[in-house]
Amino acid sequence: MAYVLGFFAADGNIIRNKRGAHFLTLEICDLDILEKIRFAMNSEHKISVKINKNPSKHRDAYKLQIGSKDIYYDLVALGFSYNKTKNLSVPLVPKKVFSDFVRGYFDGDGNVWVGRVHKDRKTPLLAIQTVLTSCSRGFLGDLMERLEEYGIKGKLRQVKNYYRLVFSIQSSIRLCSFLYPVNDKQILCLERKKSIFDSYLRKRMRP
Repeated sequence: MAYVLGFFAADGNIIRNKRGAHFLTLEICDLDILEKIRFAMNSEHKISVKINKNPSKHRDAYKLQIGSKDIYYDLVALGFSYNKTKNLSVPLVPKKVFSDFVRGYFDGDGNVWVGRVHKDRKTPLLAIQTVLTSCSRGFLGDLMERLEEYGIKGKLRQVKNYYRLVFSIQSSIRLCSFLYPVNDKQILCLERKKSIFDSYLRKRMRP
């Protein structure tokens, strides 16, 4: 469930409507991971789809909304609020599942890029860069400190009204091992992001 909590921190919300009903909402463009999350939560709630009228710029979005007063107040107790965008903080996640939490957040509000740099040189460098994004500087600052305990060092940068925690080549490689332990083949993750790491490591190993 630490993965789901991390994913919620990135792409989730809690709602209490005028009738007093309490909801947890998760929304993303990847239907596959939302179905896996629903299964992990033992939920039978329907996943709705929001068709985008301009598919050339944006993909369709999928939403899972679960009505549960218990889940709502569990999240409140962990420090989450209705408007968590700028006042988000890292909850007290046990060390043994902290990588699951970070992987969930990465799948929601992170990205990884692979490409050639120093193209003016005889042999351009194959590089990888990983980024976690948030409107909360405190959240990314806390996350940066926690990850440094595992030897994963990032740099916190402000871009307009949001923040980015950026990991260079070596830190991205360490982050990959942290997020996707080789002895755990059944981890919950967004496969399209994991495949970018896998592809980079395969290319890096080539002579």
